[in-house]
Amino acid sequence: MANRNIMVLDTTLRDGEQVPGAKLNMQQKVEFAQQLKRLKVDIIEAGFPASSQGDFQAVQEIARTVGDSVSITALGRAVKSDIDAVYESIRLAQQPLIHIVLGTSNIHVEKKFNRSKEAVLQMGVDAVRYAKTLLPHVQYSTEDASRADFEYLWSTIEAVVKAGATMINVPDTVGFAEPEEFGELIRKVNERLKNVNPEVILSVHCHNDLGLATANTLSAIKNGADKIECTINGLGERAGNTSLEEVVMALKVREARYRCRTAIETTELLRTSRLLTYLTGLDVQVNKAITGENAFAHSSGIHQDGLLKDKQVYEIMSPEEVGADSMELVLTARSGRHAFKHAVQQLGFDPGEGEALEQLFQRFLELADAKKEVYDHDLFYLVTEHREQAASSQQLFELKSFQVVTNDECPTAALSLRKGDTVLKGSAVGDGPIDALYRGIKALTGLDVSLKHYKINSISRGTEAVGRVNIQLEYGGKIYSGRAMDTDIIKASAQAFLNGMNAALLDTANDQSDLSGNDRLSS
Repeated sequence: MANRNIMVLDTTLRDGEQVPGAKLNMQQKVEFAQQLKRLKVDIIEAGFPASSQGDFQAVQEIARTVGDSVSITALGRAVKSDIDAVYESIRLAQQPLIHIVLGTSNIHVEKKFNRSKEAVLQMGVDAVRYAKTLLPHVQYSTEDASRADFEYLWSTIEAVVKAGATMINVPDTVGFAEPEEFGELIRKVNERLKNVNPEVILSVHCHNDLGLATANTLSAIKNGADKIECTINGLGERAGNTSLEEVVMALKVREARYRCRTAIETTELLRTSRLLTYLTGLDVQVNKAITGENAFAHSSGIHQDGLLKDKQVYEIMSPEEVGADSMELVLTARSGRHAFKHAVQQLGFDPGEGEALEQLFQRFLELADAKKEVYDHDLFYLVTEHREQAASSQQLFELKSFQVVTNDECPTAALSLRKGDTVLKGSAVGDGPIDALYRGIKALTGLDVSLKHYKINSISRGTEAVGRVNIQLEYGGKIYSGRAMDTDIIKASAQAFLNGMNAALLDTANDQSDLSGNDRLSS
């Protein structure tokens, strides 16, 4: 029996981005989508275009820039306005796919929609029929399927398949299922589905509330699932989604057992994980499977002795398989443009040409002069921060200069900011130098933000290491992240705070929310 090919849909940019503080701007989303293309995922779920104008534009840009070789989809509820938004945002892609979601469990039908089961089922059928008039490929997700009555779940699946759905996605929306139970559910659905229409692709989407997302997904594959929905690093709301790298490597390492394979370029896994970490500021736990810092580290003397004799004694896969072989790049101020350009390309970025490359190279030289040795982590942050600043509008705040004085009596900060052609100057006192600096920034910008989280850590080694600051702040009831890198941690702290404020300003300027919550398909 030949190995089955399992399709991989990455929903990091949709479901993963629902994590508080993980919101990415359009340029960051496109950057990440380009890396997903290098990873060779089959489908990118680029967002939820009906939620805001900003999300619509980001999905549209991803469809335009990476949709030439990767299928692009976006999520919509079973209402005409959502489906129209999905279609308009993804139609430029070569293989656009409309994704519709509607609840199937009793608690969703009764509490969320307050309708009869028959009425909710008809909503789904109408939605699929309408979507099919726009595009040939339509995926239907039976939300909360793991808690649904099976016969009602099957009635829904059968009806939407007859209405034209080409993919059926069975989600464990709240992470309630366990592997044996979920596998049995998929087996039963698969048997019936193949009798109705063997061309329809059966998909699963699992959450990790009980730590079982990877196990449930693998159990589903064993029982006939053709497609899996995952996120990088298992990112997602609550306890997260199925971790793409875990399932993909489980299928690769245990191929003889699963008799399945994916098209994923596994040597890009670690690079993709690191890029997501730097873009969101959300670190991966050190002992995380596949992408954690310690995933291939061995400290036990017995383990080290065994590894020296034969790596296979304690390693079931090599670091090189997931792209961990070339992550330690060391550059200095003497490294030329060619070496710098090659190093940036190795990290998965396009360094650009001409003036764009020269500006980036000059930033690198400044950093190299300050800290002597520049590592891949520094380079990652340098490139992403430079891109964000280059894409910034003239109406955003920029740190021009600052001075802090810290003592037991009266920590003080004096600073000047630039906004367009205007320079703002001021000073403030606080409980410490960072507090004084943040009070001064708030006074000058006039934005009433509250700091929710402040974290500083080194992203490189040695006494001249680069500090990375991640902050989360609240503005208008929403959480925004700001990140910055510098050899001066006070400066990095100020820049991170401003970056968070600028993210809030951009969002309030662009975000025209349209979450009216219409429950019916209107013509």
